[in-house]
Amino acid sequence: MRLGVVAVVLLLLAACANPLEGGAEGVSGGEIVIGSSDVGESLLLAHIYAGTLRHAGAENVTVRPPVGGREVVVKALRDRSLSLVPEYSGNLLRYFDPDTTATTPEEVYAELRRVLPERFQVLEPAPAQDTDVLVIRPELAAQGISTISELAPRCPELVFGGPGQWADRWKEKIDQVYGCRFREIRVTDTGGPVTVAALRSGEIDVADLFSTSATIESNGFVPLVDDRNMFPAQNIVPLAARGTLGEREVRALDELSAVLTTEKLTRLNVEFTELKRNPLDIAEDFLRENGLLAASY
Repeated sequence: MRLGVVAVVLLLLAACANPLEGGAEGVSGGEIVIGSSDVGESLLLAHIYAGTLRHAGAENVTVRPPVGGREVVVKALRDRSLSLVPEYSGNLLRYFDPDTTATTPEEVYAELRRVLPERFQVLEPAPAQDTDVLVIRPELAAQGISTISELAPRCPELVFGGPGQWADRWKEKIDQVYGCRFREIRVTDTGGPVTVAALRSGEIDVADLFSTSATIESNGFVPLVDDRNMFPAQNIVPLAARGTLGEREVRALDELSAVLTTEKLTRLNVEFTELKRNPLDIAEDFLRENGLLAASY
């Protein structure tokens, strides 16, 4: 999903985003400047945030082109060239506290609020998560495997495929947590078409994808429940530069987050990455369908 949206993002920037001028000017005059990382899902969420704020009465809301990875986004929030970005709770916590051991949504959010520097503000998280998920083909799932615990006894006979850093990050962890040691770990790509093709063809038996990837459902893959919380929660959460949002804006974004589920986010990604719809139209339809256009703040 992440690799496949690059071309779409580039085509959309000229049509629906304002240019980034300078990159260091502060947010002033009540302007709310929303940014995103260089991931298609992040850009889509930025437009949904913008639509939410506009319908809540904010008059000066801008969505800027993707500005880069987390380091760049955090710097832009720090110098207030951005007001707000969509984030992922687990990765954001790990950025500020690399030694964290929190994994559940509640633990991750509580720790994130504790370690977040004062100049930042994190709003309420959405139920929606975009986290690592192990997936298998339906014929293997039909053998009574729906969780990673149930997969573990079969690991010595199975070939795993995922990103290059997977072995360094998770090989020992999955052994410690689940007692799973794969027969072989192959490098494919980061949740993209190479991994999908390898799993579909039988070249690999287990793959690491992202939980909101449209390719899981479209290929009939079965996501396994991480029943011992090996992967940290990655709830979608708005991250703001403190002082750039008023109570009305915070309340509107909290109400948006409350209705954003993983299932809905997955569908939004299908519309963006596969149907190639304009993110402005996707955002407007989502807000209308979830009763957020007529809300009074």
